[in-house]
Amino acid sequence: MSYSTKKLSEEKVFKDPVHRYIHVRDQVIWDLIGTKEFQRLRRIKQLGTTFLTFHGAEHSRFSHSLGVYEIVRRIVDDVFKGRTEWDESNRLLALCSALLHDLGHGPFSHSFEKVFQFDHEYFTQAIILGDTEVNGILRAVEEDFPQKVAEVIAKTSENKVVVSLISSQIDADRMDYLQRDAYYTGVSYGHFDMERILRLMRPWEDQVVIKHSGMHAVEDYIMSRYQMYWQVYFHPVTRSGEVILNKILQRAKELYEQKYQFKHEPKHFYSLFEGNLTLEDHLNLDEAVVLYYFQVWQKEEDPILRDLCHRFLNRNLFKYIEFEPSNNEYKKYMSLVKLFEQANINPEYYLVIDSSSDLPYDFYRPGEEEERLPIHLLMPGGELRELSRESEIVEAISGKRRTDHKLYFPMDILKEKQMDESVRKEIFDLLHIT
Repeated sequence: MSYSTKKLSEEKVFKDPVHRYIHVRDQVIWDLIGTKEFQRLRRIKQLGTTFLTFHGAEHSRFSHSLGVYEIVRRIVDDVFKGRTEWDESNRLLALCSALLHDLGHGPFSHSFEKVFQFDHEYFTQAIILGDTEVNGILRAVEEDFPQKVAEVIAKTSENKVVVSLISSQIDADRMDYLQRDAYYTGVSYGHFDMERILRLMRPWEDQVVIKHSGMHAVEDYIMSRYQMYWQVYFHPVTRSGEVILNKILQRAKELYEQKYQFKHEPKHFYSLFEGNLTLEDHLNLDEAVVLYYFQVWQKEEDPILRDLCHRFLNRNLFKYIEFEPSNNEYKKYMSLVKLFEQANINPEYYLVIDSSSDLPYDFYRPGEEEERLPIHLLMPGGELRELSRESEIVEAISGKRRTDHKLYFPMDILKEKQMDESVRKEIFDLLHIT
């Protein structure tokens, strides 16, 4: 028996609050879970700074990755198996790609990506293709198997059915994180009838489609995603935590570039600050390491870094007002910048515009930078129909991007800092502080 088909002597089962059980029968999958690169995901939160808003949101990329694997396992083993449109030889490729799809995430996920301009998908591929335990296991399957997995995750694979299982507008990744994030945040928005959607999924030429009878379950899924983004992922308090996190990293980088003498040298950040983050350095970064630095930086001489770290660790977050960056509003912002400078409050770190944007569903727009494969319904006669052509609910939100802007500032500093009272009054008036 080859390594690619080798089964465990006894099935391993993970208890899971979302899927009840996660089943592992394949030796390859079990070995991948045991690698140090995959175990590192236990030390990366799934939802970044959301725990500052929803105290239960402490779950990890590790549990999410297992969940995505389990959904794909159920699809390929229970739904697709035996169907003429499904090539059984793609089974292990689908399972490995699902399990490893988030392998390259850094601490607090997207915040690090914004400040240091790197892409977690690049590092996911680097781990899969590099000198790692994960690569050794994948190469034991087949010499070019790591490349095949990396291509699926990069969405460049010719195997479009496997790609769409993991990355499309209705995929295993989204189906797991919506339910998992809803569970851990304690909200009801992320729930939908996944069982019905899975039962009605079908492999069809170069994509996964849904039987027409499952349309209402898909509508529920789309609306669930819409609500989760605006009620959880883009929650203004979560965004305030993320603003402060971003500003800590920005300040530390700026101080490093200014040759500032840190009391506690940020050795783990050197290659990040210098713009040449190595794979080894990336793998050595997790949230425990980052929080250690935030802890010790509270004793730094630099007042901005010290204050921001204290705010993040003790949840003394910025307040916010609604902000629409039109001409009038932007003039107001520029006036505030000048007033902050007069009050000796650095606006670069203490007056921050933050924008969030989401497109809940989109039809196919060929040639766009990010092409979104639409959800297709398989009609009773065998033809395919794009979802928004059949569903009035989805049509109403299709292609409509919603964007929200907020202006963040430290209320406590504005109230307590010594400054000219006329300056304080003008700031308060512009920010509508009573």
